[in-house]
Amino acid sequence: MYRKYFGMKKPPFSIAPDPRYLYMSEQHREALAHLLYGIRSEGGFVLLTGEVGTGKTTTCRHLLETLSKNIVTAFIIHPTYSVEELLAAVCDEFGIRYPKKTTIKSLVDLINTFLLDLNSKRRKAILIIDEAQDLSSEVLEEIRLLTNLETNERKLLQIILVGQPELRDKLSRPELRQLAQRIVARCHLGPLSKADVANYVNHRLTVARAKGEIFPNETLRCLYHYSGGIPRLINVICDRSLLGAFVEGKQSVDKATLRKAAGEALGGCVPGAGRAWKAALLAGILIFAGAGLVYFCFTAFEPPRNSAKNTGMSGISGPVLDVPQPAEPGVSGTKADKAEKTESGAKEQKAATQVP
Repeated sequence: MYRKYFGMKKPPFSIAPDPRYLYMSEQHREALAHLLYGIRSEGGFVLLTGEVGTGKTTTCRHLLETLSKNIVTAFIIHPTYSVEELLAAVCDEFGIRYPKKTTIKSLVDLINTFLLDLNSKRRKAILIIDEAQDLSSEVLEEIRLLTNLETNERKLLQIILVGQPELRDKLSRPELRQLAQRIVARCHLGPLSKADVANYVNHRLTVARAKGEIFPNETLRCLYHYSGGIPRLINVICDRSLLGAFVEGKQSVDKATLRKAAGEALGGCVPGAGRAWKAALLAGILIFAGAGLVYFCFTAFEPPRNSAKNTGMSGISGPVLDVPQPAEPGVSGTKADKAEKTESGAKEQKAATQVP
């Protein structure tokens, strides 16, 4: 929809493993070199692992395009099979015919005959199994046994296992130590760096023949933040961003459009939003704590509003209460009042009698 708007000949951010769009970062070059080394060696396993969406399958597709014509390949993508089903899938990929009702031994014999025929023609067979972390230990052990198909000079089958980091953990189990010992090359793909993300996007736009600066540098920095350097997430976010810029009539993708696209692609879980909220919360807590500290210091050191009365006790501030004096010992308050009244009345009567 947006291709013509931006002058593109091809869709630049498809998530299909198209080897034409493979960006050869330093780690992808290293992975490809390890794969080629493993293929040129005489037998054994090659292990390629990486996080989800880092370009493992795309790298393998690119590898297949670089191989010579004397190499026959089989690529199994969904290996959630039993032993018999996996061997049947290998036969299907190599074009080996087999009866509908067959056994594991029959399938292995057919594969061995096929490999011997290739060897006689000075050709080589390579089996690539993607998503190998889903294979059971039983199936992995049967795959190991396939590498026992050999002549006096060389192994007849080269196997490349591709999978997520869990595959490394699985191969470290004691029951699979024989397979692990036959791995001749290992490589791992991680997320792209910040510089590689910018180069990755520009590379795909160049292959698609896009015109102009569609993703400015500040937008690419935000893209690295949102995607974490995962190529598949970069593709999804960029695709949504281009669609959003097209709908809004923009000639380039700004940060606002990218952020909205990232929220849609990631299901609202935009990394920047969470960090911004936490930063705002922390700032609010610090401001509140600072205000409380200032108020405490002000009230603690403020001079008293009312000076103390002269009570003969220095250093005591605040209002002084009039405390009644205690009565004489042995005379209650009530009797003392009556005695005082009687004495006062007698004095008044005496004064009246002295009047002429």
